[in-house]
Amino acid sequence: MVASLLGPHSTQLPKMVQAPPVIPATSSPTSITEVASGETADIVQAAAEQSFTELGLGSYTPVGLIQNLLEFMHVNIGLPWWGAIAACTVLARCLVFPVIVKGQREAAKIHNHLPEIQKFSTRIREAKLAGDHAEFYRASSEMTFYQKKHDIKLLRPLILPLTQAPIFISFFISLREMANLPVPSLQTGGLWWFQDLTVSDPTYVLPLVVTATMWGVLELGAETGVQSSDLRWMRNVMRLMPLAVLPITVHFPTAVFMYWLSSNVFSLVQVGCLRIPAARTVLKIPQRVVHDPSKLPPQEGFLKSFKKGWKNAEITHQLQQRESRMQNHLELAARGPLRQTFTHNPLLQHGRNPPPSTPNSSNKKSNSKQPWRDTLG
Repeated sequence: MVASLLGPHSTQLPKMVQAPPVIPATSSPTSITEVASGETADIVQAAAEQSFTELGLGSYTPVGLIQNLLEFMHVNIGLPWWGAIAACTVLARCLVFPVIVKGQREAAKIHNHLPEIQKFSTRIREAKLAGDHAEFYRASSEMTFYQKKHDIKLLRPLILPLTQAPIFISFFISLREMANLPVPSLQTGGLWWFQDLTVSDPTYVLPLVVTATMWGVLELGAETGVQSSDLRWMRNVMRLMPLAVLPITVHFPTAVFMYWLSSNVFSLVQVGCLRIPAARTVLKIPQRVVHDPSKLPPQEGFLKSFKKGWKNAEITHQLQQRESRMQNHLELAARGPLRQTFTHNPLLQHGRNPPPSTPNSSNKKSNSKQPWRDTLG
């Protein structure tokens, strides 16, 4: 039937053309980030980043050294950026821990001798206001002898703030430079709701948490060892300080808040450990003595204390002006002729000499042989 349809000359069917073999499709090579997972992906991503030297960061300055340490923590050790910042913060705080212990010792020593120190201070202040130089120098020398006897130096607790300030400023500048550049991986190196460490926290949660922990550090005296209950006016200032700086700090990059929060948490843990009696004994920190309130001068309110201090400053200024005038009179008397301070010279007999005249009279010539007449009459 097929042959009849094709015609008489088509006695054989043409050969079928064989189709080329179908090659099964293979999947595209898996990318590196798909193969690597977990810590391996972080290490590969860190290796692909540009170094801080290429980005213009890192040097041998304090700011550059902190940036180099952060890069080492992130690239070589493999920590995420938030972990690298926290680890560097803890490392820096551990390095200054001996200074903190020294400050705690001095603060406890000053607190234990506070009644005697305040008595000396009261004597010195009252003698200064009264103009009693003998009592002023006597009280000052007694206070100096008392401090040397008990090895008390009132300026030693200031060593800790002077040590902490350069560290905080160096961390702040280094993290701000990294955020402003920005370092590319820093934009995904955050945690929870703050994944981007180069921008400020849009929810304002992190600034509020940092402010709360900062208030706790200042209230407990975690850094200086001086509790806020020692001075009422200082306590009020400390309570207002975190709220006063909040409008400024709220726009800081999240990386800065990560350092700040880690430092505050470390301080709170530190003050909890230093309040343990066994730890204070090992670190040779004296126990704080509970003083009898009757032996201490009464504490005044902030406003009353401010008014009293202002009045004392005015009195002190007036006394200084009076002493300056007296010193000027003495210098003039030593250099120039004596000034007449009376209307009659008792050394001269009555009626033999004309009435005395002032030395500034223009119609009288000075007698060079008897110059005392110009001043003594």
